[in-house]
Amino acid sequence: MYINDQRIVLTLDAGGTNFVFSAVQAYKEVGEHLVLPAVSDDLDKCLEVLVHGFETIKAGLEAEPVAISFAFPGPADYKNGIIGDLPNFNAFRNGVALGPYLHNKFKIPVYINNDGNLFAYGEALHGALPMVNYWLGNAGNPKRYSNLLGVTLGTGFGAGVVINKALLTGDNGCGGDVWIMKNKKYPEYIVEESVSIRAVKRVYQELSGQDSTGLTPKDIYDIAEGNISGDREVAIRSFEEMGEMIGDVMTYALTIVDGILVIGGGLTGASKYILNGIMKELQGNVRMFGGASFSKTQMDIYNLMDEEDRSRFLQNEDVRIKVPGSNELVHYNKSKKTGIVISHIGTSEAVMYGAYAYALQQLDN
Repeated sequence: MYINDQRIVLTLDAGGTNFVFSAVQAYKEVGEHLVLPAVSDDLDKCLEVLVHGFETIKAGLEAEPVAISFAFPGPADYKNGIIGDLPNFNAFRNGVALGPYLHNKFKIPVYINNDGNLFAYGEALHGALPMVNYWLGNAGNPKRYSNLLGVTLGTGFGAGVVINKALLTGDNGCGGDVWIMKNKKYPEYIVEESVSIRAVKRVYQELSGQDSTGLTPKDIYDIAEGNISGDREVAIRSFEEMGEMIGDVMTYALTIVDGILVIGGGLTGASKYILNGIMKELQGNVRMFGGASFSKTQMDIYNLMDEEDRSRFLQNEDVRIKVPGSNELVHYNKSKKTGIVISHIGTSEAVMYGAYAYALQQLDN
């Protein structure tokens, strides 16, 4: 989808430190991207940087862009292009009509969304979902997936849902927001308190009794790997506990979405430990008062980053059964499977591709 489309979309990766401007055509960057310092405390200067960035990228193009599309932090009314009160961007207070402002400047449609949504959309159209379906095709398995749940692990817990190539934004722009779901370990808190950079540091400090103020998640991962000194067992447990909290939320989310789960974000460098916690939680059981026991999900869950698990996932278990009263044979897919995969294109690229595809999808509709 859009792999051969020649339309060009201007995109932006809006971080708290830098704004990275690009142009995308057919899922490829056109020309060089531009990095400018983000201005978070002065609205006029922030808008100047945004306009200058897009103007610079546009000036280097041989064809006119058809839209501007990018991820920007919320809270926001993304449908109308209004950015709300951002905790890390003091310049945005009481609602700023960023989308309409850029539209007036460039005279082309402007689409803004959150990074969780655009990550999921990029992975669904040009990342994890086509990759999994490619694997299935190579394995001779006729099964194909069209639904995806994408989550990002970093400063916070982002997510997005794609159903049959359509991004679920929701009536209030809250579609796929899992960060506010209940925390399994601390039910009175949101799950993001256990699924974030701050969570890894907090858990390591709690379990080790050591001050983790100066540690980064990379440091804690290196401790887990035995590359630097520290409590290795506790470091591993810090990531596995995060996986457990993610798995608890994914149990419910995957039941609704019923698709592939792809994970991105800065913390995926420790995915081998995080996935252990996720898989253990997803493969657990729940019971009935009568004594019956069921898997937490209706689907069998496979870790597609593990070669043996992926092989089992790709195995074709279709059978052919007779239609009553005839000799006609039809396919019967008696197995229910889904898989978890780590982003192979990278989170920033997935967000950029998602912004690109979302703009074209909106234009086409």
